[in-house]
Amino acid sequence: MLDTLLKNNEKMDKKGFETGLPELVDNVIESYETFGGMDHLEGKDLPSKKVVIEVLEDLFTVLFPGYLGKEDVTKVNIRYFLGNTLTSVYTRLTNEVERSLKYICRKINECPHDVCQKRAQVVVGELLENIPEIRSLINGDIEAAYNGDPAAVSIEEVILSYPCVLAIATYRIAHELYLRGVPLIPRIMSEHVHSLTGIDIHPGAKIGKNFFIDHGTGVVIGETAEIGDNVKLYQGVTLGALSFPKDEKGQVIKGRKRHPTIGNNVVIYSGATLLGPDAVVGDNVVIGGNVWVTAPVAAGTKITIARPELKYKKKKA
Repeated sequence: MLDTLLKNNEKMDKKGFETGLPELVDNVIESYETFGGMDHLEGKDLPSKKVVIEVLEDLFTVLFPGYLGKEDVTKVNIRYFLGNTLTSVYTRLTNEVERSLKYICRKINECPHDVCQKRAQVVVGELLENIPEIRSLINGDIEAAYNGDPAAVSIEEVILSYPCVLAIATYRIAHELYLRGVPLIPRIMSEHVHSLTGIDIHPGAKIGKNFFIDHGTGVVIGETAEIGDNVKLYQGVTLGALSFPKDEKGQVIKGRKRHPTIGNNVVIYSGATLLGPDAVVGDNVVIGGNVWVTAPVAAGTKITIARPELKYKKKKA
């Protein structure tokens, strides 16, 4: 009897849905008109998030051959592998960069017909030409992780398992595109890896050599943050903005320096929060956990919070 009732309800529900479907479609279309920024019905001049992520993963196989990716790469087939992979990356990424540039051109209506295509070819070509330099920087980051973590057993373990390697490598790639004025794609890359690692590095940040994020979860590095060489951050560190100045219309003013500047050879422990452009940290500084910094810190300084007062209460028997 129960089975019969469920089948009847299912038929009635389906019939009711089909009857009300035209009205439902009208209501959804009306919502598109009301909240127009959430749809893109023309289907043009936007990069494919799926393709961008696939390209990023292929770039990982070029940066870390034999470590990442499904193919077995050896000295015998490395030239063939790189030729195929780089050609594929160039073709697909050029197309996505062109779409991203056209997205901007469509808003300002100032671009000749083929300028976005030519610019995309130049940008992607320059990115790929910089792979040896990017690998050199990432190699320093990996060595910093291995040397900076007593628990690290090998370089192989760091590459294969440390989330900071994935996050920093993605930043190094996305930063190159950001510097060349590519919209959308750098953020797609960085936010994809943010979702995987819990590490949020804006592609606009300036980060020096030998950068290590230990553990990593909850680290936030803002767009205008600047970080020197040989810097080590622990989990939960925030290099963020203190406030957002607004114009006479109440709109947030963009493009200004909003985030801290960190010198060379600095260690910042877990949970520390550094906010605003006035938080300029000198070289050789150690910042303890849970510290809140909004002002300059002189070189060679060690900052800690006062020891908290702990209260112990015995349990009743």
